[in-house]
Formats: sequence, C-alpha cells, structure tokens
Amino acid sequence: MYDKGLPLAEPRSEPCPGSRSLHAFATAPAATVCVLVAALLTALSGRYGYHRDELYFLVAGDHPDWGYVDQPPLTPLLTRAFSSVFGDSPAGLRVAGTLACVLLVLLVTAVARELGGDRRAQTLAAVCAATSTFVLAVGHMVTTATYDLVAWSAISWLFLRLLRSGDALWWVPVGAAVGIGVQNKYLVAMLVAALLGGLAIAEPRRLLRSGWLGVGIAVAVLIAWPNLWWQEQHGWPQLTVAGGIVADDGTENRLLFVPQQLLFLSPLYVPLCVAGWLRLWRHAEARWARAVAWAYPLLCLQVVGTGGKPYYALPLLLVLLAAGCEPAVEWLARGTRRLRRGLPAGAVAVTAAMSLAVGLPVLPPSELKWVVGINPEQGEQVGWPELADAVAAGWQRIPEAERATSVVFTQNYGQAGALVRYGPARRLPTPYSGHMSFADWGPPPDTADGRVLLLQQRGTGAGTGAFFRDCRRVGRVDNGRDVENEEQGTAVLLCAGTTEHWSRLWPRLRHFY
Repeated sequence: MYDKGLPLAEPRSEPCPGSRSLHAFATAPAATVCVLVAALLTALSGRYGYHRDELYFLVAGDHPDWGYVDQPPLTPLLTRAFSSVFGDSPAGLRVAGTLACVLLVLLVTAVARELGGDRRAQTLAAVCAATSTFVLAVGHMVTTATYDLVAWSAISWLFLRLLRSGDALWWVPVGAAVGIGVQNKYLVAMLVAALLGGLAIAEPRRLLRSGWLGVGIAVAVLIAWPNLWWQEQHGWPQLTVAGGIVADDGTENRLLFVPQQLLFLSPLYVPLCVAGWLRLWRHAEARWARAVAWAYPLLCLQVVGTGGKPYYALPLLLVLLAAGCEPAVEWLARGTRRLRRGLPAGAVAVTAAMSLAVGLPVLPPSELKWVVGINPEQGEQVGWPELADAVAAGWQRIPEAERATSVVFTQNYGQAGALVRYGPARRLPTPYSGHMSFADWGPPPDTADGRVLLLQQRGTGAGTGAFFRDCRRVGRVDNGRDVENEEQGTAVLLCAGTTEHWSRLWPRLRHFY
C-alpha cells in the first residue's frame, strides 16, 4: 500500500477508514452483463445510419492534427482508426462505442467494489449501468460523450482508490487519466474541480498537501500539452464554441437540468443514487469517500452556472448509483422473497424497455417522431443519403460545362460530412463549409467563380445575399420518414455566384456554432 521510502508522500498517523479488505471482483456477473450489452449494441449498430457527429469525425480523422476548433483530437483519431480496421460503415465505426460501453460497465462495477460492495451489489451496479438510457445511447454511436463517460468513470474510480488507501501516489494515475480525458474533452476540468473541492471540504486535506499531487498535475499537463499548445496557437477557439453553446442553449439547459438527469439515467434508479449519496455523506463505513458526496452538488453548480448541457453531470451520478447498490441489496435482503426478486427485476425491466426505445434504434424510422423530443440524437441518424440525393438533383441543374468552376457550400458540418461520405457515389464535388473545423479545410479556390449550390436550414438564411448572388430554391431535403431533425426541410438553393472572391468572403463565412 503505502511506501514510506517515497520522499514526496506523507506518513499517516492512523489507519485509513476505508482500508478494510475488499470483496472479490464479481467477474462472472460483470462479464455476463458486458457480453449481453455488447451483443445488443452490435446487433443494432447498423440500423438507421451515421450520426452527424460521426460524419464530422470521419472527415476530421482524415485531417489529423493536435486539435480542432471545437474539440481535442482523441475522438476523431479513434473514429478514423476503428473505421479503418472494422470497416467504413456505421457498424464498423461503432465497434468503438460498444467497447467503450463495455469498459464503462466494468468501471462502474469496480466503483461499487471500491465502495465495499459485495458480489450482489457489484452485479446490481453493472446491470443498472448497462440499462440506463444515456449509457446505451452513447454506447450505440460514437460521440465525445462516449469516451467522456469512460474517462470520468476511470478518474472517479482512481480517486476513490486514492481516498480509500490514503496513498498519495495514486495522484499519478489520476493525473494520467485526467490528461487523457483532456485530449477528448475539456469538460473533465469540471470533474477535477468538483473532486478537489469535495476533498478540500470533507478531508483528508493532507492529500492536497502531498507532493504527489504536483506530480499528478505535471503528468496531466504533459499528456494534454499538445492540444493545449494547439489551442493557444489558434487563439483558443474552443472557448468561442463553448460561449456559443451557452448563448444559444444556456437557458434551456438550466431549465431541463433536473428532468434530463432523471430521464437520461432512469427515474427508477433515482432511489439508488439518493441512497448512495446519503451513504457517502453519513454512514461511518463509507464516510472516507465523503468528498465524492460533496463533488456531485459542486459539479451540478458548475453545470447550471455555466449553462452547460445536463448530461455533463451524469458520470458522477453513476458513481452515486454504484454507491447505493450496497445498501439496496442489504435492504432487499431484509424483505420478503417476492420483494427481493420482483422489485429489482421489475425496475430493471421497465428501465431497459424505456432505454431501448429512447436510446437505441429499435423503432422503425417512421416512428422516431415519438422519441426525438426526448432524445433528438435518434433523429440525427436518419436522412443523410436523402440529403445527398437532393443535392445531386440540384447539381444536375448546373450545365455540365460550368460544373468545373461551381461549388457546393453547406451550412453545417453534418451536411458537409454527409456529402463527403455519400457525394462521390452521386458524382458530387468535394463540399465546403464555414462551420467549425471545415472552415480550416477550405476555402474553395478563387478560380471557382461559377455557380454555388447552397444548403440552407429552415429558419436561417439572413444575410445570404451578402455572400451569394441571385439565389433561387431548386430543391428541398425530405428524409421520407416524417422525422423532424435538423435537416428536414433544408432548402437547396442555386446561386449565380459569390459577391466577392472566396478568399475575401471566407473569414465572414466562418462560424463556430
């Protein structure tokens, strides 16, 4: 455990209250849950189609760099790697999401064990994690949140090891996990602030005075440094993106914070989370982890205060759920046989059914209108080939002799990513966009001074005349399934050309949100 020969560590004057021996890891039950969830995700991975973010990541992966304006490099690079190994298809790409989901289930199981959970508690934690709506939803597809859940869970587990053992050397793997998490998403800084804040309030503060904390910080900065350097060299565009999210969605995010916390996890699992928080807060056998009980409200204050998306706080909610599994199984053990069997099975069955309908592509695409109000990401996996068809029909309006100097210009990265993926089969040229990192991969050459085929979402288009001349609508995107997503009803406009050379227009066409 603790090596007194390390000069940076501080000896303990008394045993750590969390140092009692742990139960064996529930290998067989956890493995069974992982196999089942992996089989489910694999079976459904090819339904519907790519999500707009996946299309964007595929293109970003073809432009490898230490950073992008809206994200660090880890997700695009892993997206490209998995699609190269397992096939250029949604199913091939989503092997990454399936593996991440399996790893997350194992980490939640490990958290339950770290908090003293026996085989039953660990099994319950694994089942609850594997059936919660958000876990299945982000495990089905590849987003930055897919890897963020894994990173946050790993950091939380390592932090609990630090608290339980009292060995400050654990700051080093915590720092390494934080550095890797930063290479995926900067939101991990919120978790770090919440955990350190909880430790400062709840003790043992001596861990904050250890020299190993400085080593852990150095390791985190060293791993994250290439992306931090890239952001600094480019004027920290990710802060601009974050500001756009808050300005556009901040109020809505604050209003939906509590409802979405309940829906994304499961209303039926809320008692476990409450029991877990109370256990860490006041039960003597788990009060060594009280810093985590403080960390959750501290994290919620950050998310609500900054107008962040409600799911940002979910990873710590999974930790509280794992903490609540031990008292839950003890309570059930005191009940009747019918209670012990019926209540957990019923809660899991109802949650699993809800999660399947809301988080996974089990419904026919034509029925998605019933779930996109809860999980709009379902709708964003439908209609991309139809969008490419509408653009191809508009492109045919341009005389063949003029196509060499004409341009397809899209309003957002989802449209551009879809045309990169589906356009070549329809004999479409490489699309351009001023959105996010696509702006760094443009502009068109100034010699492309012919016509412009422009995609314009509903409710937008103010100022189009400042950039493009004589535009008229020649088509409309229809996914054919009556699914309301961001692209349904997008107009296809054919313009006579640009008002200035592309190189002069490009800084004004760039937008971050």
